[in-house]
Amino acid sequence: MEDLARALAEFVRHHQAWAAPIVMLLAFAESLAFISLLVPAWGALVAIGALIGASGISFFPVWIAGGLGAALGDWVSYWFGYRYKERVAQMWPLSRYPDLLPRGEAFVRSWGIPSIFIGRFFGPLRASVPLAAGIFEMSYWQFQIANFVSALVWSAALLLFGDVIAHAIEWVWRVV
Repeated sequence: MEDLARALAEFVRHHQAWAAPIVMLLAFAESLAFISLLVPAWGALVAIGALIGASGISFFPVWIAGGLGAALGDWVSYWFGYRYKERVAQMWPLSRYPDLLPRGEAFVRSWGIPSIFIGRFFGPLRASVPLAAGIFEMSYWQFQIANFVSALVWSAALLLFGDVIAHAIEWVWRVV
């Protein structure tokens, strides 16, 4: 997975016009319930964030693309949970992780709307919270507002984290 993140960052370095679409696709995959369990894309998002300051890629369009991709991934996951309810737990790959949905359900029931924000930042919860919110019919509009706001915050956090790391490494090289 580390090699894929490095390859994508290298591609974006040479083809900066593709930064926003690639970030949108990665954020969508990272937020989509089934795919995020198989393809964690956060490393590539952080690596692309490191390129933003170093190569002059504009932050705003990449940030918005990441936020939209993440929100769309959770939107699809919510819909899937709403549509298929408890049958989701028997579907692959979730059938391989039997405790994931019950944990997501307990989390959503305990925390409500803040669970959407909190779940966005924690790997296994990121995959199960939108599904659980759909299965247990969290208010559609409450979910979507929390979904889009948290997706924009999450996208900014990952991209800025990468940018901060790049600046820290640059500073260390200048000092050494």
